[in-house]
Amino acid sequence: MTSEPVRQDMFTVLHGQATPIVTRWSYQACDPFAVTLAVRIQQGHWIEWLVARDLVVQALDEPAGEGDIRMTPKTASGYRIVEIEIRSTDGRAVLEVDHDLLHRFVHATLEVVALGQETAQVDLDEAIARITRSVAE
Repeated sequence: MTSEPVRQDMFTVLHGQATPIVTRWSYQACDPFAVTLAVRIQQGHWIEWLVARDLVVQALDEPAGEGDIRMTPKTASGYRIVEIEIRSTDGRAVLEVDHDLLHRFVHATLEVVALGQETAQVDLDEAIARITRSVAE
């Protein structure tokens, strides 16, 4: 296993738009349960969501998610995609990402931390100390 962060940029289609947008998917062993999904809204400006890695893994094969982020594997115009619905109080957006690119990203995260091994990466004492320090400030 490697401890290097995994990062992959992907062109993504915003549902109903002809021009693709760029998304950046990131994963680090120090936060083994989460994937960061960032959407570039303009040059140099990103909006980020923290997504459970399990949700992304599940979405490769079946619908996943019950809250603000839901993912569903689909076929669109003959291509395998994963549809990502993001909801907030401001509205909703639906993104379509290539299934194979997302699968490649997920596989790379599994090279860093295998499924079921996430808790071995978490230093609970350090996490508690960090929270305690931030509350004391």
